Order: sequence, then structure tokens, then C-alpha cells
Amino acid sequence: MTAATQTRFGIVGSGWRGEFFLRLARLLPERFRVTGVVTRTESRGAAVAAEWGVPTFRTTADLLAHERPDFVIVSVPWPVTPDVTRELVAAGVPVLAETPPAPDLAGLRSLWADVGGSGLVQVAEQYLLMPGHAARLALVRAGVLGEPTSVQISSTHLYHAVSLIRGLLGIGHESAEVSARAFVAPLANPLTPAGWSGDDTPQQLSTTLATIDFGGRMGLYDFTDNQWWNPLRARRLVVRGSRGELVDDRVIRLVDPTTPVESSLVRRQTGLDLNLEGLDLKHISFDGDVVYRNPFVGSGMSDDDIAVADILARAGAWAREEGPEPYSLAEACQDHLISLAIEESVRTGRPVVTAPEAWCR
Repeated sequence: MTAATQTRFGIVGSGWRGEFFLRLARLLPERFRVTGVVTRTESRGAAVAAEWGVPTFRTTADLLAHERPDFVIVSVPWPVTPDVTRELVAAGVPVLAETPPAPDLAGLRSLWADVGGSGLVQVAEQYLLMPGHAARLALVRAGVLGEPTSVQISSTHLYHAVSLIRGLLGIGHESAEVSARAFVAPLANPLTPAGWSGDDTPQQLSTTLATIDFGGRMGLYDFTDNQWWNPLRARRLVVRGSRGELVDDRVIRLVDPTTPVESSLVRRQTGLDLNLEGLDLKHISFDGDVVYRNPFVGSGMSDDDIAVADILARAGAWAREEGPEPYSLAEACQDHLISLAIEESVRTGRPVVTAPEAWCR
């Protein structure tokens, strides 16, 4: 096996999400290198340089003058993302923008009008690259379930969930009718990004339920406030097809007119119990066949880190013209369009029908 090409990227922004990329570059220096980070102030730049050992700059022009990266990650607040993306595209630099690429529909349309034709913008949507989801997608694409007809997801929110639904169904830019409602109920919420609160008092949290009708295929969206962190709410994924059904890691399908069989996706996860190979995901198999291999074996990374590292590697290959687009601006615009329709339907209490947009053509 030949050594992978090192991917070089710059980062605009030094917030919580930007640190994910810095951490991966530190963990996998043979695969990733940060050419620099753009921060707004000298003091913040000094703090980033001291913690991560990377050069920092106040402007994108200074970042690019120092060293030309394969691409630049835009990891700034939503309202600022389109402006930084335009600036980098004007300089002819490939961009990997954080999700979503613009905060609202007007922003998506404006951004697409300005940079959609450049071919220089991808978006850091990693969910279909997470090992479990990648294995499920491999089964769906292999026809194990027959024709996929519906996806039910209770896991992550809005555009991330929509990207999973569309990806598993194989949906392109079809119109959709979205019907959504929100319900409030008490639920203990003891863990947040800030850590354990020490408070198990139930809070009034909202659950959003939405159906997304693509005409013959559909998605069901179910998300509770802070579900990413709350250990009291499990994650569930159901993919139904014409010849079977996948529920999380279990699959039942028809192999002949009288024989339904059940199988499971099985992770080879080392470092558990008396296994001394180190804590690591090796692969995921199905009926004895490997359907997913960890591209970063030996790193001991979480599933989310594996997925983020994977999209960094794919973005690098795309920027160097060595591989396909990992997740295009058009795909990101379409997924966010549907997520905005979910929010609108909750606000108005009425179904919302999405129409074809400029990025659909």
C-alpha cells in the first residue's frame, strides 16, 4: 500500500469547531498539516499559536501569502461564512465550508449566485462518512434491502439528518413536501457541551417531528433538544426497502419467496476486555464480508473524528484533482433548503413544498 499524500489546509476561525481540525492534524501529522489559522485579534492568534504550534494571521491574504494550502476551511459564525467563502473563491482557492454554508434561504441563493459556478466550494458534512452510517449506506447501495423507500432518523438535527435521509434514499434534487410539528415535554438534561451540570431536574425540552415526502420515498425526522449530548435519548436509524428493513445494526430481508433472514452489522473493535491490540475500530462486516474499513487504523479515534478526518482527506484529493467532490455546495444548499422547510412548517403549522432552486440544475 502506498503512503497517502499529506493534505495541507488553512483555517479561517479559531472557535470550538476549528479546534477539531487542529486536533486531527496534531494526531495524524503524516496525513494532515495546518498551514495557518486566521484569527481576528493578535491576542487570540498568540493563544492559538501557543496551544497548537501553528502560525496565525489576521487576514486570508496573509494566510495565502505565507503558504498556499490545498484548500481553506471556513469555520466562522454562520452569517460570516458566505463572505469569507466569496473572498477565498475570488482568490482562486478551494474552500471547505462548515455547515450550513449560509444561514437562510436568501443567503443560500446569494452565495450560489456568486460562487456556485466556480466549482471551488465543498462543505464539511461528515455524517455519511461516520463508520456505522457508511456501512449502512454500503448495504443499501448493494441492494440488500431492495429499493430503499423510507428512512426514519432520531439522532442528529436538521441539515445533518436531511443529508442522511437523502443519501440513504439516493435522492437527488427532487422537490419535497415537508410537514412538521414541535412538542414540549419534561426531560432531565444532565450533560451539555459544557459538561455534566450536576442537575437532574427535568426541563421543558422540545421534540420536533417531521415527514419529508419526496413522492414515492419519504423521510421521518425526530429530534429532541440537545439529543446529541443527552444520554437519556438513544439514537435510532431505520431504512426500509422493497425487500427488507435495516434497524440500527440489524437487517432482515427476503432471500427467496418464503425465506426472510436476519443478519447484523458487526464492528471489529479492539482494545476491549483482554484484547491488547489497542483501542481502535478496524472494520465493520456483514455476513462475513467487510463493508467498511477504517481509513485511519491505529489512530484510536472516535467515529466522529474518523468521519471528519475522512472528509479532510477527500477534500484534499478533490482540491488536488485526485478525487471526486466529497460533498458539494449544491448538495449542502439542497439539504439546508429542506431543513429550513422543517423550521418553517413548525412555525406556521402548515406543510411546506420546496421548489427547484438554481443549484438543482
